[in-house]
Amino acid sequence: MRYRYETHLHTRQGSACGKSTGAEQARFFKDLGYAGILITDHFTGGNTAVPRDLPWRERVDRFCSGYEDALAEGQRIGLDVFFAWEQNYDGDEYLIYGPDKAWLLAHPDVEHWTRRRQLEEIRRAGGTVLQAHPFRRRDYIKYILLAPKYCDGIEVANACNDAFSDVYARRYAREYGLPVTAGSDIHDCSNFAPERLMGVEVDTPLVSAADYGRRVLRGQVRLFGVEGRFDADPADLPRLNTFWVDEDDPDLRRRGIAPDP
Repeated sequence: MRYRYETHLHTRQGSACGKSTGAEQARFFKDLGYAGILITDHFTGGNTAVPRDLPWRERVDRFCSGYEDALAEGQRIGLDVFFAWEQNYDGDEYLIYGPDKAWLLAHPDVEHWTRRRQLEEIRRAGGTVLQAHPFRRRDYIKYILLAPKYCDGIEVANACNDAFSDVYARRYAREYGLPVTAGSDIHDCSNFAPERLMGVEVDTPLVSAADYGRRVLRGQVRLFGVEGRFDADPADLPRLNTFWVDEDDPDLRRRGIAPDP
């Protein structure tokens, strides 16, 4: 038996771009037969729904409210719900799996960490950092920034990406030998066709977000919803202007010395 999970999901309580509540998302995925979902609302560096001028405790309480709404509904209907978040730097975004609300409350400086510090501290807490949709193109993303030094793995399939972006992501992950995952990046379950969903399946139920991260690193997840996703002919792919992120060399991005993968 395989257990299916959504790994990249936003609520309107935690993400300014979210349209569905945590409870609505929980019911949507329960009806589709999923074992669980991981809530990854936009954290302080990104499109968060939480005002940044509030005291830290209140900010964390509000940030976690979408997860807690989903958790309460999940407990009622029989769906596992796990807490995670998505942090943005300069258009490059990272999915953080492992630490919980209490950990956030105890680390009010987390929003000011560099990518390097984030990776070090999340690993120290037993968590995992995965770079989300690394080749995404949007108006708010000025550069495609690749950070293999500052993540544990790569989200190579994202339902809200163009397919060619995911082709590049998988090639990038293979070049660096990085573990891979997939997710839907769903913001509105009332307007998302189930056949578009992507995520992972595992042989035994997850017990936590940290457990999910460990299984990704061990290659113990199977991607679903990606059939045909990586079939594009490399000759048909557009050229992308990509840059390596290296916090030891802050001029690297401006020089643009990194070749396309």
